[in-house]
Amino acid sequence: SNLNINDVLGNYSLTLIDALDTLAVMGNSSEFQKAVKLVIDTVSFDKDSTVQVFEATIRVLGSLLSAHIIITDSKQPFGDMTIKDYDNELLHLAHDLAVRLLPAFENTKTGIPYPRVNLKKGVPPDSHNETCTAGAGSLLVEFGILSRLLGDSTFEWVARRAVKALWSLRSNNTGLLGNVVNIQTGHWVGKQSGLGAGSDSFYEYLLKSYILFGEKEDLEMFNTAYQNIQNHLRRGREACNEGEGDPPLYVNVNMYTGQLMNTWIDSLQAFFPGLQVLIGDVEDAICLHAFYYAIWKRYGALPERYNWQLQAPDVPFYPLRPELVESTYLLYQATKNPFYLHVGMDILQSLEKYTKAKCGYATLHHVVEKTKEDRMESFFLSETCKYLYLLFDEENPVHKSGNKFMFTTEGHVVSVDERFRSSLWEDILPGEEGSAEKTKPTELKAANFSSNCNRVPDERRYLLPLKSNYMRQIDRMVGLI
Repeated sequence: SNLNINDVLGNYSLTLIDALDTLAVMGNSSEFQKAVKLVIDTVSFDKDSTVQVFEATIRVLGSLLSAHIIITDSKQPFGDMTIKDYDNELLHLAHDLAVRLLPAFENTKTGIPYPRVNLKKGVPPDSHNETCTAGAGSLLVEFGILSRLLGDSTFEWVARRAVKALWSLRSNNTGLLGNVVNIQTGHWVGKQSGLGAGSDSFYEYLLKSYILFGEKEDLEMFNTAYQNIQNHLRRGREACNEGEGDPPLYVNVNMYTGQLMNTWIDSLQAFFPGLQVLIGDVEDAICLHAFYYAIWKRYGALPERYNWQLQAPDVPFYPLRPELVESTYLLYQATKNPFYLHVGMDILQSLEKYTKAKCGYATLHHVVEKTKEDRMESFFLSETCKYLYLLFDEENPVHKSGNKFMFTTEGHVVSVDERFRSSLWEDILPGEEGSAEKTKPTELKAANFSSNCNRVPDERRYLLPLKSNYMRQIDRMVGLI
């Protein structure tokens, strides 16, 4: 009955599993080893539980794979995270869970999966035929890693087929995708195109799948999608840090016409500056991040939905989401501007002041009244805490070990590893000739700017990332001044 809970509670120790690699990133080997043993000894997915395929994939499957990779890494960058007599138990658990999720991909005419599955019985008989773009199209990183670790193409195949099916349904006019689709007919039920709930991680995983697996088609889809987002969703002045006009903002539009559908943005959209950092579009990321940070400064949290026209929350709860912290961390890594350390400190102090509870941290029921709900989402430990920790820990192995790491959409750390860039099967989808073309990570090019890494110049490092008149403009826009 509580929509916020979102079918993630599968009676399978969700928070314990989701937090595994946070312990490793923090260098706490004794707690990591204890937690892993607890998972091995007590967790089973043979449950009569109906769960969201997307949430189970990113929170549970992704964390099991991340912890398995950390345990078996010969370099052990985080300290000794090995487990005595470890026999790939976490990989076996991940495999078992993924097999239980596979029925979601069966009996759908489009190849787009059902949104929910019962871990024991498969797709429930009363299951909806409607799913959101992010839920169906953001499984490729975890399913692809599993396939490549097992040498079994099944999981990557079904996830990639879903991505391609969604991609084929985009509008001929704008190139945009909607946010809710019928998995049998391919008809768009939700025609809203935006960067927030229902769409966000679809775009994120086009890029991250490419970074991890090197399949050129993923990058091509991402570049096309990014260009269409710039063309139809972006409002405001052209440049972030110069010129006249309103601050840049990404709005929700009709996927077929590109016309504005409403005047709210949601807190999940705050991930987008971080994604822009990954492609080197740092200037635009600075501007968009400043907008979300201004909202945070006003309320000490990000409301789930904020109406930029009314300058007020439309949906006032804050479930400890990580997206603003994630973008803050990535912008600090890109610019090394101390401003982002101040933003992180601000967020940290707000969390301590408004959300701390007796046994953890609580969802804010209302960001204005600061009332709490008796709930701490697992992503608070897997993402919010991890990104805050890494923001301030300059010496962390994630930054210093020489290994390259990528974060999944649930903040699970995965090494960018050669073994994920070579698949053991020839073609990933039937009917395609030869193997998909591979590219090197250095070839990454975003579609909308000239240089590959549009870094902020050194001389600006100790200035405000955004000119003070533009900062004030954003503060006025959200009712801070």
